[in-house]
Amino acid sequence: MDVQTNIKLKKRFGLSLKSQDALFGYLFVAPQVIGFLLFVVGPLIAVIYYSFQDRNILTGMVQPVGFANYDRMLSGADPLFSTVLMNSLIFTAGLVPMNIFLALVLAVLLNRKMGGVTVFRTLFFAPVVTSAAAWAIVWRFLLQGEDGTINQFLGFIGITGPNWLREPEWAMFSVIFTRVIKSVGLNMIIFLAALQSIPREYDEAARVDGASVLQRFWRITVPLLSPTILLVTVLTIIGSLKIFDHIVLMTNGGPSNATTVLVYYIYFQAFRVFSTGYASALAVVLFVLALLATVIQWSLRKRFVYSER
Repeated sequence: MDVQTNIKLKKRFGLSLKSQDALFGYLFVAPQVIGFLLFVVGPLIAVIYYSFQDRNILTGMVQPVGFANYDRMLSGADPLFSTVLMNSLIFTAGLVPMNIFLALVLAVLLNRKMGGVTVFRTLFFAPVVTSAAAWAIVWRFLLQGEDGTINQFLGFIGITGPNWLREPEWAMFSVIFTRVIKSVGLNMIIFLAALQSIPREYDEAARVDGASVLQRFWRITVPLLSPTILLVTVLTIIGSLKIFDHIVLMTNGGPSNATTVLVYYIYFQAFRVFSTGYASALAVVLFVLALLATVIQWSLRKRFVYSER
């Protein structure tokens, strides 16, 4: 802002230079703050409010019920809630370690100077930018029973593959695996950027001292990557708790509710049963789970996260 504009503002509104800077600062952040209040805080408050009501969007009925929706979950009146909660935890417990381990291995391999690295980086990252709906539909056809491409390939080598998406013991694994392949490229890029920011002097000094490759990795690389690992873990856990597209397109919650996770159950209650109040209570539970997971990981950062400061 030029001097003449400052003088005009001071004459018209009696604002000092410090007040003018503060005003323009507030104006710049106002769109972000307003958007956050309207599209994050507002809906969150509305969901919490609706969770204390018996609401039906089909009939328009609204009736205050206090903590009845939460009591329905905790008392066992909803027999599916415990199954849904366990499915969500199983999905998270299966996806997060597999995703982080594979992403870290790929990042370490692609951090080396060798021919064709750029091509491989692009190939591994391509699923991230691919439409989630298209990805899930393609894998649904690949994982069909006898007609599926995966089982046809296994048949050539004398292995009889299961009906991946129609058998309860294989359906969850199939969804987890396809989700890992879909999202691992993003974590790989984050790890790769962190690896390239580590000074090479540490690795070279350890090599001179006679440390092996595994010793250098566990004693130098992993501690220096710990802040990035924490970030990736938090983001991956939150993402795993929000899984919906793969479930609805590949298994639709089946077979026998084996892949019905919390987000899909919220959708089912809200838009299939039209019980918006109960769906809102389930959404609050999901929010609390994500918040607790984040707080626990953040509280453990001082013990497991290395800092050079």
